Amino acid sequence: MARKKVELKYIANDSKRRATQKKRKSGLIKKVDEISTLCGVDACAIIYSSDDPQPEVWPSPSGVNRVISRFKEMPELEQNKKMMSQESFLRQRIQKGQDQLKKLKNENRKKEMNNLMFQSLGGYQSLDNATMIDLNDLAWIIDQNINEVNKQMSKLQGQEGTSSNNNGVATINEEQAQVDNIINGGVFPFVDAANNFQNDYCPTPFNP
Repeated sequence: MARKKVELKYIANDSKRRATQKKRKSGLIKKVDEISTLCGVDACAIIYSSDDPQPEVWPSPSGVNRVISRFKEMPELEQNKKMMSQESFLRQRIQKGQDQLKKLKNENRKKEMNNLMFQSLGGYQSLDNATMIDLNDLAWIIDQNINEVNKQMSKLQGQEGTSSNNNGVATINEEQAQVDNIINGGVFPFVDAANNFQNDYCPTPFNP
């Protein structure tokens, strides 16, 4: 049975909070011990608790002092290189979420325009009510598919030049049939041009 994901927020119940603190603290110290033993690295832990007047340290006060002294001997730039405050951590998470949202919007817009293209080609949907933004995005999608078809045709023409006289006609006919199936079947492979898509493709602004 899968474990239920714990919601990361302050535990208001005192007894439950203390039990969770005790459990998590022992687990944290165990992990520090493991990484120190298995990987041969210097590590320490200092844990302050509201229930204990003195902090709990691992492996020992002298061991903690040794690790802290080694850290302080590093240049200040190196000390702060991977440090992160709660504010910077939240900013990083927000930026990551915004980047993921932007990527999903672009992918959804791409699929939407691809569907509009095939609906229009099949005569199932009219472009009379399409906006200028829709038409521009649709033109970009069509260009991408045409470029891919041209690449496939150029590839077939190159193979035609290297085919033998005996098998050339049959091979060309088979490959041309594959291209016809792609076109008639309405399946155009996209070119993986994510960077160009981010620069050249401007989807409709999204207002949640």
